[in-house]
Amino acid sequence: MEKVGTSKILIIGATGYVGKFMVEASAKAGHPTFALVRESTLSDPSKSSIIQTFNTLGINLLLGDVRDHQSLVEAIKKVDVVISIVSHTQLDVQYKIISAIKEAGNVKRFFPSEFGNDVDRTHAVDEGHKLFDTKVQIRRTIEAEGIPYTYVVANFFAGHFLPTGSDLFGITSPLDTVVILGDGNTKFVLNSEEDVATYTIRSVDDPRTLNKILYVRPPGNTLSYNDLVSLWEKHHSEILKRVYVPEEKVLKIIEESSFPIDIGVSICHSAYVKGDHTNYEIKPSFGVEASMLYPDVKYTTLDEFILHNDACTPFYVNQFIVIKDI
Repeated sequence: MEKVGTSKILIIGATGYVGKFMVEASAKAGHPTFALVRESTLSDPSKSSIIQTFNTLGINLLLGDVRDHQSLVEAIKKVDVVISIVSHTQLDVQYKIISAIKEAGNVKRFFPSEFGNDVDRTHAVDEGHKLFDTKVQIRRTIEAEGIPYTYVVANFFAGHFLPTGSDLFGITSPLDTVVILGDGNTKFVLNSEEDVATYTIRSVDDPRTLNKILYVRPPGNTLSYNDLVSLWEKHHSEILKRVYVPEEKVLKIIEESSFPIDIGVSICHSAYVKGDHTNYEIKPSFGVEASMLYPDVKYTTLDEFILHNDACTPFYVNQFIVIKDI
């Protein structure tokens, strides 16, 4: 097991959905960890428990704003590694991060906000394609500026794509019926948020991940939608009705829908129908696979995730597509 480095890490987007996991993983790994937070965040009641957790973990809170160039440069000068986890609606602010990194001149590694599909290898359509293309352009800018990087391709987060029953209030289709895009046999990848954060932090001082893509594609989390539903049925002793949506119909739904349904179904189409999580080989020239690189990390398999999260369901696609539309 490699000795964990002591690089100082700045996390931008630390109080967001994925950011919380990244901050905790960094602190627990022994890295001096910094979080860029706005002053308004400190007084936001909805963020109080997160800030309290950060204080307990000994996180260094740096007041600033990603849109305030000077505060961003000052924050970056305090660290060695920058991890951006800004939301998909704020991806363009990363050009400001790139500019600040260039001015600071001290960053050993930059992790832009990715953590989904490999955007250089995708068949997404419509709004999903536009989202991925934004990330592609950010990649090319990082490379053109000569900034050392690691891109993390985590595919889908289990905590997000396996919603709990309480998240399904918007579904009008029966909860004994699961919508499956395509034939349900295409392999995709679901990882726990904690594991993605752990693998990311492990890679920050690893020369093997420098200027490479870190793929989180462990064998225990690579399966088809049919496999996923079968896993759920095994642990719940229930049989779900499976409704399959042919690709032609999926594309029609994307074309006729507005935001956020169009982008949601587009991303699902990319993974569940086109197989964009698994339809390419990870070659040493551009990438490495996390579970092979760090075999000592005990990741949570999907079987374990479903077993220990009784409320989670395989109904994610149902949130976008109701039975009457099929």
